[in-house]
Amino acid sequence: MTTPTPPPEFEVRPSTLVGERADIQLQRVLAILRNEGMNPNVTMDFSATRPGILCGIGEARALLQKSLPETGAEVWARDDGYAVSAGEVALRIKAPYSAFGLYEGTICGTLAACSGWATAARECVDAAAGVIVFAAPTPYAHPFVAPLVEYAASVGGCVSVSTPRGARLAGVTPTGYMPHTLPMLMGDAVRALQSYDRHMPLEIPRVIIIDTFKDEVEEALNVARALRERLRGVSVSTPPERGGVTPELIKEIRAHLDLNGFQHVDIYATHGMTPEKIRRFTDAEAPVSGFSVSDALVNAPPLAFNADIVEIDGRPIARRGRPPGAPSVPRLNRVL
Repeated sequence: MTTPTPPPEFEVRPSTLVGERADIQLQRVLAILRNEGMNPNVTMDFSATRPGILCGIGEARALLQKSLPETGAEVWARDDGYAVSAGEVALRIKAPYSAFGLYEGTICGTLAACSGWATAARECVDAAAGVIVFAAPTPYAHPFVAPLVEYAASVGGCVSVSTPRGARLAGVTPTGYMPHTLPMLMGDAVRALQSYDRHMPLEIPRVIIIDTFKDEVEEALNVARALRERLRGVSVSTPPERGGVTPELIKEIRAHLDLNGFQHVDIYATHGMTPEKIRRFTDAEAPVSGFSVSDALVNAPPLAFNADIVEIDGRPIARRGRPPGAPSVPRLNRVL
């Protein structure tokens, strides 16, 4: 019997709870309501503006768990990873307005950003057509944001991520190949690999970057001969200045490795991967064992959400252009 994976524990910063990260106009609304002695019970629906992969529900729930009263409040939602359609309600909150109104924009932003990252990851995974995809967004994301990007990427289908914090949120083991830094510091890829092999635990796969100093084929054969059966794979991140990583280059490396008896060595493509570029590899049947994606995740457009009050003290209401009342959404699950 397998042990169920515990749910991710999202951090709720004190500055978020007190409203320092909220729109000032929402703070002013709450101040006015307090002065007027008003605190109606409302139903607020959050709906996607376009199709995509829902993400951010867990983080929104963590915030609401700290702000909503223990009784008299309900939160209903889809699960992270759900393929939401345009206009579909993904989150519904029923509670006194003052308990959560300050966080309307915060929740919209959380859902928008996380769902945008998850959707971008799913596009990369779909393009890979069964080849595994890793997420490594740290060079393109603020360190407070990168683990959230990685969690969203795992929701979108990436099999692993690069940071320990992101891995804990995603419930996976962090993954990474040897960066250019070690061969640069040691002056030679083979020397760097041998040192890596001496000092890293055996459970860490030996995957080395092969485009630091020499031709990719030459470097791949050099490191394979040095480590032989202990070498798990080679990573190719040829920069645009030298033509970038191409299907033809991957096929050339594979042919030479196979010809020299290194059929067990995997090849990973890791530079500038986008859905369009990944699709070129799969269409060309390039023998890639895995893709690493980074800026394609971080630069993904957010999947915007609307937040609408649809009931006040049980009375249906709506802004112009939208039907009043809370629509029936039978597949929502109660999460609080």
